[in-house]
Amino acid sequence: MKADAQGVKGRGAAGNPPNRFETIRLEPDPDRDPAEDPAPRTVFLRDVSRTVISRNESPDVPFEVSLNPYRGCEHGCAYCYARPTHEYLGFSAGLDFESRILVKEDAPDLLRRELAAPKWRPAALTLSGVTDPYQPVERRLQLTRRCLQVLVECRHPVAIITKNHLVTRDLDLLGELARLQAASVAISLPTLKPELAAAMEPRASLPALRLDAIRRLTAAGIPTGVLVAPIVPGLTDPEIPAILQAAAAAGASFAARVLLRLPHAVAEIFSDWLERRLPLRRTRVLNAVKSMRGGRLNEGRFGARMRGEGSAADRLEHFFEVACRRTGLTGAAPTLSTASFRRPPSAQLELF
Repeated sequence: MKADAQGVKGRGAAGNPPNRFETIRLEPDPDRDPAEDPAPRTVFLRDVSRTVISRNESPDVPFEVSLNPYRGCEHGCAYCYARPTHEYLGFSAGLDFESRILVKEDAPDLLRRELAAPKWRPAALTLSGVTDPYQPVERRLQLTRRCLQVLVECRHPVAIITKNHLVTRDLDLLGELARLQAASVAISLPTLKPELAAAMEPRASLPALRLDAIRRLTAAGIPTGVLVAPIVPGLTDPEIPAILQAAAAAGASFAARVLLRLPHAVAEIFSDWLERRLPLRRTRVLNAVKSMRGGRLNEGRFGARMRGEGSAADRLEHFFEVACRRTGLTGAAPTLSTASFRRPPSAQLELF
């Protein structure tokens, strides 16, 4: 599909902004017609990482360790804060992030090895801390499922964050861990409007399917909550009460939120997306972001980057808390148990 005035069909970014670490960049021919550019095909590349468990050093996120089977994300969300991580790989945060996906083929085996290490001390493992573990290619590669099989084998706790209905495929494994109080799921849901979701998150599940995922996970006995993230001020913030009400009706037992973050190239990508998709809202949205970010589009300081600061951010926080009380979503995400953890049986045999 060729590019049009709204960008490339099925993609959040319309191009590749410069990599902030590179001094050389390719400039397109100014006389070319962008509509004639071929749409980028998704390419899957092998990631040769030798470890898969990452430790979190940020006080702003509620987990100690995480695992990301994929680097880059096919969902193509225009606002994704993880886009700049692709620049460390020599790619762009734009179309490259959504079409050059690195796959950790050895993730299940590496995970088993790391859990078998004598120095490993179990702690709730987040899948994923950066990119979605249930992006479309997971249906074929099943890396997340195979990692879950290792976690079930070790009775190791896991907290999943996703916006894809595909998580319901793994009800069997998550149910086994939930019976040990060792599993929870947070479904990301920034809007209930299908047209807005399709434009802003082009390859993620539509809102109705995410609500169905909450319903099915809860029915299977898996503690499930809603993550209203990101809240886009001036665009999606009025939906907060309706999102929480719909999630509660579907069975959600907890709720959390994250304010829109626009680090590095994401500011340009999201601003361009607004110009292409919602030009009459662009100035309003960007000014609303600045009102909560000290006059800037992004604030990376710990303590401020997730919630914002100033009177506008305070009002938004109060608005969210009131909506939570009215829908009964006042509890926190469950504390997962490590009591049942056991090292991989094969590792135990190797000791003799």
